[in-house]
Amino acid sequence: MIEVGTQAPDFCLPNQDDVEICLRDVRGRWIVLYFYPRDNTPGCTTEACDFTEAEPAFSDLNAVIFGVSADSTKKHRNFIEKKSLGITLLSDESTQMMQQYGVWQLKKNYGREYMGIVRTTYIIDPEGSVAAVWEKVRVKDHVASVKARLQELQQ
Repeated sequence: MIEVGTQAPDFCLPNQDDVEICLRDVRGRWIVLYFYPRDNTPGCTTEACDFTEAEPAFSDLNAVIFGVSADSTKKHRNFIEKKSLGITLLSDESTQMMQQYGVWQLKKNYGREYMGIVRTTYIIDPEGSVAAVWEKVRVKDHVASVKARLQELQQ
């Protein structure tokens, strides 16, 4: 995991519309970067819908929200259309960026071990430094705590 106060690793990933989004392109704004396991699963859907609902409040705080998973851009488009999402989803099919951010980890489920995405959220400040980290996120009330922390950081 990347520590608070360190520079966020730069990245360039395609969004749901196959447009490349780079960290350097959004410098000067606050960034909420959240990593989630898979499109159209219960927890991930709840989290994406919660971030979509709160997006106007984040926008008022000069923040942009990016969700990242290993799903393809096509899967992201379907997820956005199916759930009427209003946030940007980035595709890291190679998992390279997720490895840089420390969220691609060994997981265990029902005695089986596999590599996967650990649900994690970062707030990156306008200068590109990590300002806050949530590891092993529980979806319930998460978006509200991210928004509250962002408000604290801006004061």
